[in-house]
Amino acid sequence: MRITRTGTSATGHGIAVHHRDQWFNLSDVPGYAGTTRIGDLLGETHRRELTGALERHAPALTPVRPDPGLAPTVVDPGADIWGAGLNYRRHSQDLQSEQPRSGPGSYLRPAGCLIGNGDHIDLPSQSRRVTAEAELGLVIGTTCKNVERAEWRSVVGGVTAVLDMTAEDVIRENPRHIPWAKGFDTFCSVGPVLVTLDEFGDDDLTALRIATVRNGETIAAATPADMKFGLDRLVEYFSAGRTLEAGTVICTGTPGAAVIHAGDTVQAVVQDVGTLTHPVRQQGAVRHEERPPAFRSEGG
Repeated sequence: MRITRTGTSATGHGIAVHHRDQWFNLSDVPGYAGTTRIGDLLGETHRRELTGALERHAPALTPVRPDPGLAPTVVDPGADIWGAGLNYRRHSQDLQSEQPRSGPGSYLRPAGCLIGNGDHIDLPSQSRRVTAEAELGLVIGTTCKNVERAEWRSVVGGVTAVLDMTAEDVIRENPRHIPWAKGFDTFCSVGPVLVTLDEFGDDDLTALRIATVRNGETIAAATPADMKFGLDRLVEYFSAGRTLEAGTVICTGTPGAAVIHAGDTVQAVVQDVGTLTHPVRQQGAVRHEERPPAFRSEGG
């Protein structure tokens, strides 16, 4: 099953679902008029119930044509967005950093940085080197905690494309600044389509090509088979000791980053999943300098 959002922030965001080669507004499906959170559709039981409802009612529904090129983010309001850093060797080499050994680099980013597909990325005045990074995103379908690696598929509802921006000069100065460097407005895009996990076997997932593309040129590409920490390990790692609510997104790392400038167009292309496309512009000057002071403390 494929799921996307429709509408604008002014009119409110709806949900569209793909069934038997056609898209339908979820609000038109009996029993789903009040559903606004994609996370509520992703558990195995919920997916089965929705599929059954579509089978029964699709002949009476009017198909729609959502525009993925202008789709709002598939992330539910308030959902956590976790990120795995340095999970591909190429990216760690770009940053001249050693890959972590016991678990991936990790960060939690604010929801306020999210944009819809096609929206502008605004380069902040606080950074002189911003990069864009294509990633595969895992979306949790069942609220969970302490998930064992062998059970990872039972809690993941689907996959999606991610475009992740970073003020790279800031983290080169001090890696401890990574959450700050990734939290600027417009610095994350997730979507435009979520594909439920039952559409992919394990071999299909590890073969998905993930590419960072700038102005039509592929800057870096790889598959999950090239990850240091696989999808099973990432779910185990991020759920260890903490509850992941349905709708939580785990960004699984990038095969490589593209430095972006005003006037560029950058894309995250995930094979058989979706493409995010964003023009880049320079943010206007700000009144106050918000960059944290440069220091290299080893304290906690």
